[in-house]
Amino acid sequence: NNRFLDKAAIIDEIDAESKTRDPWRLCSLTQVEEVKLVLRLIPIWLSCLMFTVVQAQVHTFFIKQGATMVRSIGPHFQVPPASLQGLVGVTILFAVPFYDRVFVPLARKITGKPTGITVLQRIGVGLFLSILNMVVSALVEAKRVGVAKESGLIDDPKAVLPISIWWLLPQYMITGISDAFTIVGLQELFYDQMPEALRSLGAAAYISIVGVGSFVGNIVIVVVEGVTSRAGEKWLGNNLNRAHLDYFYWVLAGLSAVNLCVYVWLAIVYVYKKVDEGHRTSSDQQGSGHKKYKPGV
Repeated sequence: NNRFLDKAAIIDEIDAESKTRDPWRLCSLTQVEEVKLVLRLIPIWLSCLMFTVVQAQVHTFFIKQGATMVRSIGPHFQVPPASLQGLVGVTILFAVPFYDRVFVPLARKITGKPTGITVLQRIGVGLFLSILNMVVSALVEAKRVGVAKESGLIDDPKAVLPISIWWLLPQYMITGISDAFTIVGLQELFYDQMPEALRSLGAAAYISIVGVGSFVGNIVIVVVEGVTSRAGEKWLGNNLNRAHLDYFYWVLAGLSAVNLCVYVWLAIVYVYKKVDEGHRTSSDQQGSGHKKYKPGV
């Protein structure tokens, strides 16, 4: 509540009678405004945790899927399933220049904004792509399980199914593209919108999303396993062919969709620190406590 925080800068009778200012009783306007900036970022931080839950699947279930598929390149080489994670980085290397050189100029012509779209809109696009990622992953997993059934290998978790590992390529590529939007956007947001004295904290907050998101992902898995165990057939068991991993991906897609709705509302009511996005005001450059604000996504 802004009014509640503003009270910290109001001089009362006790402060007026005191010869020295007690920092625990009276704050400067700059300090109050800096606290507001930090508090505005907390809901955005929370609303991006679900994104990292989706991204964490790259290092877990995506690899387990790949281990059950044909990985041969030529007669003597087998692609390690974990190596496909490198496709995410390669995709980012292409996606970021494409965003800067192609997407931004086109968006600038439509929106008239120097950055094409705002940083919160950039993050939102990545959140939407994470939903698409889980939808594609669910469809590919359903295809993989269908092949296992047709081949009579549904009860052999160690069997290599007659389906190429390159079926997983789309979900790895979407992961990289969504990273180029959301992760890069979060880095920019938490550096740019933090008070200048707390920008190192902003960098730490942006990085912490990845770690905390992994813990949230573990919680989701535990809950899903507990609920499905009571309902009958347990999901995510040791036999991936009967683990209903595609259902789990649909659950993540649904949770991500709900999360996106919350994020859109938060982005609409968010107030940026700067007047002109992509341009610093003179007060920003000088570290002044007097800031102008601009609402909206």
